[in-house]
Amino acid sequence: MVVWDVLSVFLGLVFLWKGADNLVDSSAKIAYSLGLSPLLIGLTVVAFGTSAPEFVVTISAAFKHQADISVSNVIGSNIFNLGFILGGVALLKGVKTSPKLVYRDGLVLLLAVISICFFLWDLKFVWWEALTLFLGLFVYLFFLFGKREKIEVDLKLGKATWKDYLTLIISLLVVILGGHFLVEGAVGIARYLGVSEWVIGVTIVAAGTSAPEFATSLVAALKGEHELSAGNLLGSDIFNLLGVLGLAGLLQPLEVSAHAHSSTLMLVGMVGLVLVFMRTGWRLSRMEGFFLLILNLLRWAKDFLT
Repeated sequence: MVVWDVLSVFLGLVFLWKGADNLVDSSAKIAYSLGLSPLLIGLTVVAFGTSAPEFVVTISAAFKHQADISVSNVIGSNIFNLGFILGGVALLKGVKTSPKLVYRDGLVLLLAVISICFFLWDLKFVWWEALTLFLGLFVYLFFLFGKREKIEVDLKLGKATWKDYLTLIISLLVVILGGHFLVEGAVGIARYLGVSEWVIGVTIVAAGTSAPEFATSLVAALKGEHELSAGNLLGSDIFNLLGVLGLAGLLQPLEVSAHAHSSTLMLVGMVGLVLVFMRTGWRLSRMEGFFLLILNLLRWAKDFLT
């Protein structure tokens, strides 16, 4: 029943959002209690925590042989992050950028999306392509850690108690359950509306799994932490493409529909446009944010109408 499918998507979104939020807090405390530095926690725990919804949905869909949702979720989430979230935050309050953010993180992201566009052009994603992406994530993380980059994240660090361990376990289960609800509901809605699973994955599912990034970036922007707001989105996109999609391809060979061509090209264009906007005056203006927002609304309309 379509009513249950809609309810399933709603429950999935709520579970993913709250589960990922509590997952970051509890795991950060546990990691700190085990002697990990705030730098390493920021590079690993926070990066994984904000990408946990994409990770769970992508891996779950891959094992259910729903490759279109598995891959389109990651592609669509990245487009959503750069268009709706970054564009919306810029429209609300212009976002300041920096050379490091553009020339280091931005170029890594651009290289990643170009690689994925190339890998998916034959509509197949095989193990060696996935391994290339996954190794790329480790190279990027080792570079950041070797440079001792300051990671500005709002972590609730302190000694962990038994409640944090319990919260961690429950949060993982909630995220996994949320991913299950979201995938099942999305597939049901796609069949009811007569649209492809790729379209649902690149729009509704992608928007839902981007909830943690939206919350983090919005709060950071309102606090005036502009570079953290933009950096969170670029970093999350890098982690999604190299880590989440890379691991999914290693665990399960994926074959996608021809819709992948337009979506991956859209992502390449979006990343390039965002980098140009960030470079001009080292600021993402409200007008540029408005343009990114409109561009993504038009993309959604095209996806549903074609």
